[in-house]
Amino acid sequence: IFYMKDNKDYLDVLIKIEKNPKQNQRSLAKTLGFSLGKFNYILKSLKNKGYIKVKNFQKNPNKMNYFYYLTPKGFTKKTNLAINYLNRISKEYEEIQKEIKKN
Repeated sequence: IFYMKDNKDYLDVLIKIEKNPKQNQRSLAKTLGFSLGKFNYILKSLKNKGYIKVKNFQKNPNKMNYFYYLTPKGFTKKTNLAINYLNRISKEYEEIQKEIKKN
């Protein structure tokens, strides 16, 4: 189970991996604004839960060329995280609108 504050980070990583499966960890972390350590932590968690697979797409001795892809379970998780995120943002928007109307 992911904590609420982490949901957006996990969602962002799943989206980035889906869109850029051959991008390296450092560059994915940078585009998300995460430290490499934070990105690796999230990546390992997603891998351990079966949401992503990691493959070396070139038989390369330096092991720098990985391919990240979402599993069917990962697609489902990404969809659920996106729905929950949009619902939460929608509720926050409604609350803000109520506050504005009060003033």
